[in-house]
Amino acid sequence: MKSPMSLYHFQLLLAAVRPEPRTLRSAIAAISLPSFAALVISVAVAFAGDCLAADAPPNIIVILADDLGVGDVQCFFKDGKIQTPNLDRLATQGMRFTEAHSGSSICSPSRYGILTGRYAWRTRLRSGVLKPFDTPLIESGRLTIPAMLRQQAYTTACIGKWHLGWNWPVTDGKRDFTKPIADGPTARGGFDYYFGTDVPNYPPYCFIENDRTLGIPSAQLTPKEVPPSFHLSYPGAMLPGWKFDEILPTLDAKAVQYIADHASEKKPFFLCLTLTSPHEPIAPSKEWQGRSAINPVADFIMQTDAVAGDVIQAVEKYGISENTLVIFTADNGHCPYTGLEALLKYGHRPSGPYRGYKFDIWEGGHHIPFIARWPGKIKAGTTCDDPICLTDLMATFAEISGAKIPGNAGEDSVSILPDLLGTASTPVREALVHQSGDGNLAIRQGKWKLEFCPGSGGWSAPKNAPARKQGLPEMQLYDTTEDVAEQRNVQAEHPEIVQRLTQLLQKYIDDGRSTPGPKQENDVLVKIVPGNLAGGSE
Repeated sequence: MKSPMSLYHFQLLLAAVRPEPRTLRSAIAAISLPSFAALVISVAVAFAGDCLAADAPPNIIVILADDLGVGDVQCFFKDGKIQTPNLDRLATQGMRFTEAHSGSSICSPSRYGILTGRYAWRTRLRSGVLKPFDTPLIESGRLTIPAMLRQQAYTTACIGKWHLGWNWPVTDGKRDFTKPIADGPTARGGFDYYFGTDVPNYPPYCFIENDRTLGIPSAQLTPKEVPPSFHLSYPGAMLPGWKFDEILPTLDAKAVQYIADHASEKKPFFLCLTLTSPHEPIAPSKEWQGRSAINPVADFIMQTDAVAGDVIQAVEKYGISENTLVIFTADNGHCPYTGLEALLKYGHRPSGPYRGYKFDIWEGGHHIPFIARWPGKIKAGTTCDDPICLTDLMATFAEISGAKIPGNAGEDSVSILPDLLGTASTPVREALVHQSGDGNLAIRQGKWKLEFCPGSGGWSAPKNAPARKQGLPEMQLYDTTEDVAEQRNVQAEHPEIVQRLTQLLQKYIDDGRSTPGPKQENDVLVKIVPGNLAGGSE
């Protein structure tokens, strides 16, 4: 028995009849009587069994860059000095989101939010990131995007960086790399297949496939053995002969091969390509070294763009473009310690017009590039200024695939499918919550952004402690339309806005969710202004 038409299918039908309308009411009003009659007939036919997504659910590819600022991609910031031709071309073929945000301004919590549709500040990781050999952050039994899509007959794979923890085997008090590693991407993550490096700047320095290291990392690396430009600081176990500049090309080749292997299959696939670039170690391949004429991290950004281009080219080569949704984005903003001074001296601004960088509560920490292409569904060359969050991918993919998210999953995920199809009449989100590397929170609604800390909440000056010594207010309120650089704190002028947003954030905390549904429990006690935060630095 074929499925009845869903809201998704009806949205597709509306977009096909008239691509421009932003509301259902205006769409229907704008359609001529014959066209509307045809629409009704089409709906009836669909209900009879000709269901678009049921017949051909799309492949989904998410390319996640690591520490790529919104100003690092030229189609988002035309004054950028680093060439990104492949991403610029992708934007002309799809939709560019100008108000996309990561759930956190640092790696592990951002990745947790992507896979679970839940803000990571609800977990034990209240600040920082997971440290080398940390245990899994994803709770046992928690639904993830790949697990959800597998229920819809998708084949799923993660290729690249993980950084969400494992339960590493230990024998006689020492880590045993000859045994399977439990509770990683294929267990807690829910993927069918995994290949990558756990974290490229953490031991063990080797590739991992599914739950085993490829080879035994029997050597020991010390940071003195690598060039200072790598910005590598963690010693530890390493595979003999390990080469950092071969990580990204290997991931590139693996992703292209995965597409080649699955393009002709009847089952749709979900590929999450979590790049290790331009995160440290800053190790562009030999052919990319010096290409930017700026510094190694700029070279690495160019290589990141090229890898995205290779994946897109593979989608086209194997004839699956029309039925493949490709999303390119980043886990957080640009890192300030891997060559920022040289970039600024050259006139390149990695955060574009925004203040701050990775780890900060300010825009530069979490305002990220986001491009989506789906030929025939997403209108080419369009932009969307609706605020979205990476946690929204779960609800979006659920609506596309026909999956149902249970009440205890995806608590902070909202479908952006109406934005993608051009049918949204209002913002899809009520509000957005941000988290800094130090664990400070912020909430934005409409043009207002309220930050619950006196400083950056991260690495940029002033940090919170110096900000307090300067007598700066404990909260910051910015009008993000008039003050994109967050220079004028107007919290004293708008106490009613401060009160309203504070109450809304408290509700999100108390409810254990920011979306409609049954109340849920946070994993830990969550306070708007946290006390002793625990976590690692990246």
